[in-house]
Amino acid sequence: MATKSYPDASPSKKRTAATAVPARRDLIAAQDYVTPAATCTAHLSPQDLVVTAAEPEFARQFGLSADEICGRGLLELLRSRTPGHLREQFAALSSGPGRRIKQKVTGRDGDGRSFHADITAIAVRHPSGEMAGVVVLLRRAAEAVTGGPVLSALDAQVLEGVANGESTVQLASRLYLSRQGIEYRVGQMLRRFDAPNRPALVARAHALGMFAAGQWPPRVLPECVR
Repeated sequence: MATKSYPDASPSKKRTAATAVPARRDLIAAQDYVTPAATCTAHLSPQDLVVTAAEPEFARQFGLSADEICGRGLLELLRSRTPGHLREQFAALSSGPGRRIKQKVTGRDGDGRSFHADITAIAVRHPSGEMAGVVVLLRRAAEAVTGGPVLSALDAQVLEGVANGESTVQLASRLYLSRQGIEYRVGQMLRRFDAPNRPALVARAHALGMFAAGQWPPRVLPECVR
């Protein structure tokens, strides 16, 4: 008579498998955190949040090399809509039981252009619970501007000329358009930006982060041009 064999379904073994967990789940090591694509990493000292080591890609986000970024304070490189809250979160990470924080921040690249990013800061602790360091994961957002209108290449050139103080005649000559064509495009942008005049148009574009910072003559960011 044929006999059937069944898998071992012993309750004691089931309980053992179900309760098998890492011995120290409260300890976080950087190598145990799987970083998603397009995420770059830096290591900070826990006392002053100074960068002690960084991947080249992390440093490149700020226009620096991996050597140049070492010694820089993270809070000097990043900005937040609520900077006090960001500082408080890092302080709580180093002094409290928290294991990680997440925050949306803004940085500035080597060309002076602002970019948005999400950061995750992970506390690395010794078995004793003492803080050993902080690992920061930075994932740059796809959009680098604060939500301003996207312009055609020609409208971007007109806006740059207006910001540079060029008159309608000068713009028409440089861009090979009629004066009516320039006035039409400026008028369209005045309505889109809800601006009453040209100075207000330029101020509005600056407020929306559409111009590259620290650059003259003014240049509209590539992310704002379709």
